[in-house]
Amino acid sequence: MKLKGIFPAMLTPLTKDQQVNEDVLRQLTNHFIQSGVHGIFALGTNGEFHLFNNKEKVRIAKVIIEEAAGRVPIMIGTGGNSTEEVIELSKMMEEAGADALSIITPFFIPPTQKELLDHYKAIANESNLPVLLYNIPSKTGINIHAEIVAELADVPNIAGIKDSSGQFENILAFIEATKNKDFAVFAGTDSLILKTLSAGGKGAVAATANMLPETVVAIYNHWHEGNINQAEIEQEKLQPLRDTFAYGTIPSSLKKATDLYGIPVGPPKLPVKEPTGDALEKIKLMVDSYKKNLK
Repeated sequence: MKLKGIFPAMLTPLTKDQQVNEDVLRQLTNHFIQSGVHGIFALGTNGEFHLFNNKEKVRIAKVIIEEAAGRVPIMIGTGGNSTEEVIELSKMMEEAGADALSIITPFFIPPTQKELLDHYKAIANESNLPVLLYNIPSKTGINIHAEIVAELADVPNIAGIKDSSGQFENILAFIEATKNKDFAVFAGTDSLILKTLSAGGKGAVAATANMLPETVVAIYNHWHEGNINQAEIEQEKLQPLRDTFAYGTIPSSLKKATDLYGIPVGPPKLPVKEPTGDALEKIKLMVDSYKKNLK
């Protein structure tokens, strides 16, 4: 499987009593596919992976996989802090029918670069699925070095990396280190989608695609067709939504915005709470602006 294109960083819909809302999970899956996405990325940071147990994670994955019915590839996050637990969950997701795995770096006590290298090699050796490395140092306390990524790119089923550092220099370093290898560098910061594609990246895992999948897909499609000016226009359309991410703990602002825009994804998982007061009013204004200008 070649990793390329736009993969929404899928929210996990919940009911008011904190249960996974399977009906809306199916609705969101279809909404993405109808919008032209190239794949779906579930149980990442915006999917609140760290707040679900393995039984819940497997059920979430099975619902998405069943609803997608092979129309697009489904990538599931299976990262954790111990190599053993990641291998165990990865095998469960492979059995459930996932097409690829996303594996975040360990995130409580940062391992050394050598420990990271061995961690990922051990996981890849126990799976038949393509693996997307996931680098998000602001949340994990560790940044994967480009030379480690280059070495991991030689492992047959390690297919790429999603960089959510927000540092374009990081993305450039990964692209340069793997330029002669069959390896995909994905933007994980939505403001860098077009820059990443233009620099040689292969796609993006985009949180904004929960609310604006057509816009995010349009960035890729216009870039692919050589319409760079139009791609830049589409890229700029994401910024007002991204600006509201600061109004609450991840992913509360995005969940509220997506909910107000028409997909009832519900609240975040406790202890994270929904935005209120001035933050909520700013999100409402932003959503109203998109409704007026895009719908």
